[in-house]
Amino acid sequence: MTAQRAIPLDDGLVSANDRFKGRFRSLLWSSIIFATLAHFSAFAFWPELTAEDFSFTAEELTAIELPPEVDIPPPPAQISRPATPVMATTEVDEEITIAPTTFETNPVEALPPPPELKEDIDISQAPTFTPFTVAPSILNRSEIIDAMLKSYPPLLRDAGIGGEVRVYFFIDAEGRVQTTRLDKSSGHQMLDEAAMGLASLYRFSPGMNRDQRVPVWVSFPILFQVTR
Repeated sequence: MTAQRAIPLDDGLVSANDRFKGRFRSLLWSSIIFATLAHFSAFAFWPELTAEDFSFTAEELTAIELPPEVDIPPPPAQISRPATPVMATTEVDEEITIAPTTFETNPVEALPPPPELKEDIDISQAPTFTPFTVAPSILNRSEIIDAMLKSYPPLLRDAGIGGEVRVYFFIDAEGRVQTTRLDKSSGHQMLDEAAMGLASLYRFSPGMNRDQRVPVWVSFPILFQVTR
């Protein structure tokens, strides 16, 4: 138990608790009066609070005129169905056959002569169709391959870039290359130039039309490719 401090009075000793109880009523009413005066003072001297204006104006709406109704035309008339095919009633003799064609019945000597080129037309001026039955073939492939390895542009070879260049060759009746022209580019100018430089090294067998040697235009691919 806590000791209560005694306050000396005329009538004797009174504890602090008893003294607080005696003053409680006066303290309560004093607090209520002070709070009431504080509230009235706040309402009397505090600035008046006003709400912010939230009014707005609506813009005038313009009505959009609807387009007139579109008249949908009627569906087209139904197309008449095609006539139903009917199998022919003509009888075909099943014994009819085509006679076999052999070299014995059609010897080469009996064939008409090959067409002759007109002397007034110089076919070497530009690639053109030249009739032949046996196309020229490359005679020096190994030499061409070695030359391709040497003429391959180092910049493209190291980058792994290759391509195919098609070159027109005009080959005379002796198999010699007389003229070369670019047929289709590889897409890389350096490859095209290297291919055109190789074209003069090609040697061919002569083109044949039946049993005659003829000058011809042919197109051969020159392929540059990096092998890993």
